Amino acid sequence: MMGRKINIVLFEPEIADNVGAIFRTAALTNASLHLIEPFGFIFDRRNFARSSANTFEGVNYFKYDNWEDFIKQNPKAMLFCLSRYGSKPLSDFNFSEINNEIFIVFGKESTGIPKNILQENLERVFRIPMVSTGRSLNIANTVGIATYEVLRQWDYLDLSKVEVEKGVDYLTKE
Repeated sequence: MMGRKINIVLFEPEIADNVGAIFRTAALTNASLHLIEPFGFIFDRRNFARSSANTFEGVNYFKYDNWEDFIKQNPKAMLFCLSRYGSKPLSDFNFSEINNEIFIVFGKESTGIPKNILQENLERVFRIPMVSTGRSLNIANTVGIATYEVLRQWDYLDLSKVEVEKGVDYLTKE
């Protein structure tokens, strides 16, 4: 068994700055990033340098020609899909019972994940609750929300829970 691991999957992302911000989230959470083409931008690190704060060096990332290529290379992937059409929040899933890799799929900014993919994974489609008049949150925000909900349920795995740069006692010392 591989052990617990979060895989962030971006289906045909359209905005480079969003991908850059998601690279940063992946870097700081030890998540792997899976990018499914086509992209709405030229895949060049210069396009995400600012939004990623140049944190992509430590990110384990993979690029795929299309959805079929992703499935072919990850045939046993346990997929959880974000959609405004989901009927329950991610917090309703009990990730503490899952002891292996999960893949959280996020759709393209304009249209989301195709309906056929959602239907194939219907029991693991979730939404992020929001006001009824809202369409959606920014994808980079949803990636952070979803990643940290899973990590919370996994007690943050091997992530540091204290400040290491300035010290755990930074706020109490003069």
